[in-house]
Amino acid sequence: MVKRQGFPELNELVMCTVKRITPYAAWCNLDEYGVEGMIHISESAAKWVHDIRDFVKQDKQYVAKVVRIEADKNLVNLSLKRLSKRDEKEKINSFKRAQQAEKMLEQAGKQIDKSVDESYEEIGYLLQDKFGELFTAFEEARKDPTALEKAGVPKKWSDLLLPIIEKAIKEKEIVIKADLELKSYEGDGVQRVRQAVAEIEKAGLKVSYISAPKYMAEMTSKDPKEDEKKTVAFLETVAAKAKQAKIEFSYKIVK
Repeated sequence: MVKRQGFPELNELVMCTVKRITPYAAWCNLDEYGVEGMIHISESAAKWVHDIRDFVKQDKQYVAKVVRIEADKNLVNLSLKRLSKRDEKEKINSFKRAQQAEKMLEQAGKQIDKSVDESYEEIGYLLQDKFGELFTAFEEARKDPTALEKAGVPKKWSDLLLPIIEKAIKEKEIVIKADLELKSYEGDGVQRVRQAVAEIEKAGLKVSYISAPKYMAEMTSKDPKEDEKKTVAFLETVAAKAKQAKIEFSYKIVK
């Protein structure tokens, strides 16, 4: 079960599971926080509600928005009507990420005989505080293996987690695209353009013919920000060489 400390923030989206229903409210467990939540009948749907059971089912999990916190009663007031479908989708995706991250944490903890609760106490809550989400922390560690220790995680934990993270989180590849135009009015212009295209392909870009004089250059990248800079620098070099070869050349990075 995904865990977070304390109480949620006002207006935060949370996952809750309905445990009992009374005529005017549904009483829930906040699945991440371990505190009780209450959905009043007036917050169960945007329209007038005669019977809350028409909109809320026992033992079903919902995304809800926090509308009031009564810390002295260990109670959080929730709403189902004050969130959009987009909010709901984003929260569900976030919760799935948290579940995936928890499994990684649990896997590492088992190697040193730590329960999930103990793993959270030792490093889980720390990483949530530092990165907002456990999964975000692991994503950063995937990019920078020193990120966990920089955040205060003991080396023994970092050494256990890094191989698990590397296996579980695949680096995303982004396609960088550039529209190209190449033309030459020389007698052997077609050959000159072909040679220029071949030089671009030698640099690792895949060039596709669209229609004269248009081409599309593509490359996959795990570091799109840096590789886009390198691509622009390379195409500037191509432009200079094309001018010398009496080829009209232009490019535009496709966003």
